[in-house]
Parts: sequence; structure tokens; C-alpha cells
Amino acid sequence: MSSGGLELPPGDSSHEGGPADAPGGAPGGAPTGIPAGTVSLAGGPAEAGSAGSGAELDWGAEAWSEVRTRAQRAGRAYIWLNLIEQRLRSVVGAVLRPIYEPVHGGDDWVVAAAGPAGQEWVQRAVAVREVSRRKGYLLDSADDNVLSFLTLPQLRELMVQHWPCFEPYFDDRREIELALDELEVTRNVVSRNRALSRPVLEQAERASARLLEVLGGGSGSPAADRLPIDAVEDLVGDRYADVVSVHPDRVRLQRNLPAEDLFGGARRLDAIGIGLNLLVQNFSGRRLVRLTEAGCRVRLLFLNPASSAVKRRERELGLRKGELSRSVEMNILHVRRVRAGLRDPSRFEIHVFDETPRFTAYLVEGQSAGIAVVQSYLRRARGMESPVLVLRGGGRGVPKDADHGLFATYREEFESMWEDSRPVS
Repeated sequence: MSSGGLELPPGDSSHEGGPADAPGGAPGGAPTGIPAGTVSLAGGPAEAGSAGSGAELDWGAEAWSEVRTRAQRAGRAYIWLNLIEQRLRSVVGAVLRPIYEPVHGGDDWVVAAAGPAGQEWVQRAVAVREVSRRKGYLLDSADDNVLSFLTLPQLRELMVQHWPCFEPYFDDRREIELALDELEVTRNVVSRNRALSRPVLEQAERASARLLEVLGGGSGSPAADRLPIDAVEDLVGDRYADVVSVHPDRVRLQRNLPAEDLFGGARRLDAIGIGLNLLVQNFSGRRLVRLTEAGCRVRLLFLNPASSAVKRRERELGLRKGELSRSVEMNILHVRRVRAGLRDPSRFEIHVFDETPRFTAYLVEGQSAGIAVVQSYLRRARGMESPVLVLRGGGRGVPKDADHGLFATYREEFESMWEDSRPVS
């Protein structure tokens, strides 16, 4: 309810990538002459030739849809830009403060670091800080310094001017500058509340993720790098437990998360399902041997190919008698050969279970983070055609409470099934 007593129209169910971005026309039902991916806020019914006198101030459903799409994109881009600016401010302060502050003291070190070339914009930052002080805009005492009032281009200028000071920490100056160049377009659009096209937003997200990785010193572990935490996920992740993404089938999953990215670098791999095709058919035996020899502990739990549950599943899928059981048996024979080639076979365990299969899950844990890929079994759909959930396990930088996530639920279910299963000799 607004201050004028008008109630906002109910929101549509679309978010980024939903109907507001549907192909075949501009988002939100915008006119067809507008380039794909842009949001053009039309003037509303008045442009359609209203017969009434005066300006038409009402917004129709299409206009509201355009506004929401614009706000969603701008908000997402703003989060990335905010993260980059705060990270760059921290880096600049950590590198330049010890050099200039002992000589110039207080906040004058920022003025000295800017030098004659930056005198104009640093003095403007000083003036804005003083105005913010007088008007009570400084809500956090940690922001009461000149460095907090420098913008992203100004922080970049400080880094470029003093690159020899930053060079010991970062390998590629050009990579940083190119990423900041890509972000400048988005920053200009967002700061002036203009329409942001979807390709530009995606480019900004890629540049931001790359820049945060570079500015972080490249210390991320392989497990964490497989699925970098999204800036928006950090803010709204509690709405979706630890579900990172949902895919309509396994083909879409493998486009975004190939088997090498999922399993490579794992320190612990537990899998349960009927035939575990995602692992057996998409990750070579040779690669699996190297992974295990590098220290990964593997536990694979197959449905017993001789059980009555396999026969029921064959009838559900309309397969010929014995077709599914032979497929599962072939997969088990394959992983047995892998295990036979290991120096320490005890790190590679294979079990079978006889219960009705309810889901397939791949629980992959690295040195500091985990990923799980989970599918439920549908009556008439093969595993390749079933919806897929990607879950994030606990680890560094993951703010979610593990007690409220699905990763721990499937981990517990796997352990329970493992206890009741039988080893394969």
C-alpha cells in the first residue's frame, strides 16, 4: 500500500529468465521494434491515443511487468557492483595505507596517494564526507573516512597509479582493468536507473565473479571453484534452503555442470542410485583411478541387478525383461575393474541394496565445500529425463545453516542405506 492509498498490482511469477524475458518479443510484452533483452518503459495507455484530457498517469499490466524486470536486473547488478567496490576499497586500503599513512597521517594519506592527478576527485570526496557528517548520513562509524567515499573508477585510478605496489599481490594487471572496463557500462546504467539488457547483466556477473576471484588472491579450493557462490544467492539463499539450481533434466545439468567439474578434485564421493550412469558413463575409469589415487574416498551404492525392484522398474519404463538389470550389472563390472587397478582398493567401496529405489544422489565433498546432485525417480521417466536439484554443502563462505539444508538430509539417507546394504566382492 503506497502513501497515496493505492495498492500495487500483484507481482507476476516471473523472475530473470521467466516470461519477462521470453523469446519472440521484448520483455514484459514490450513493442516488437525494441532489441531483444532490453526493457523499454513505455508511456502507458496515454501513448495509445487516450481520448481523455490531460496526462494519463496509470500504468497497465505490461508497464508494471517492464518495471519489475528492470528493477530485478538493476538490483542484481547493484549487488555485484557493491561487492566489487567494497572489495577493491579493502584492497586499496590494505596496500596503500601502510605506505602513506605513517608520513601523512589521518585521512590525508588518501589525498597524498591521489596526487596532483586526482586532486579534483579526492577533494570532492572530502566535501561529500563533510556534508554527510553534518546531515547525519554516516550511520556507521567505520564509513567515516575519505576512502569510503571514493567511487569504483577512483579506486581503480589509485590502483593503476600505484601498480608497482599492487604487483606483488596480483599477476595480471590487464585482466583486472578489462574486468573493470566491462563493469563500467553496467555501473553507468544502474546509477542512472536506465534499462539494463540481459546480455550486459550476464557480462557484468561474469566480470564480477572473475574480478572477485582475482582480488581474493586465488586461494579458493577446487571444490569451491566448481560452484562459485552467487551474490544474490547470499542474500536470498535462506528462501531455498541450500538448493543452488534446478534443471528440468540431466542434459541441461551437464551443460552447466559437466561431470569433470562435478567430480574432479573431490576428496569424498558417495553415490546412490540404480545404475549411477552420471558417474559411470561420463567419468572415465582412468580418471576415476587418478581421482582415488589422489586421496579421494569413493563409496558407490547400486541397486542389486538381481532384485525384484529392478524387474518392477523395467515394467514401469516399458523395457524388455532383463534389459535394465544387464545395464546395472555392466556398470558394476566397470567400477570393479577400476577398483582392481588401485594400489589401495579399500578406498573404493562398492555395495548393492535390495530396497525400492527412491532417488539417485551424488554427494561430492572437497577440501572446503560440497556439492550434491539429486534426482527423484519418476514412474515413466528415465533418469536422463528426470528433474535435477543441485545442492551446496557446508564449507567456507557458505552462510546457510546446515540443519535446514537438503544436503544433510540426503547425506543421512545415504548413510542409512549404506548400513543396510551388502558389499560387492
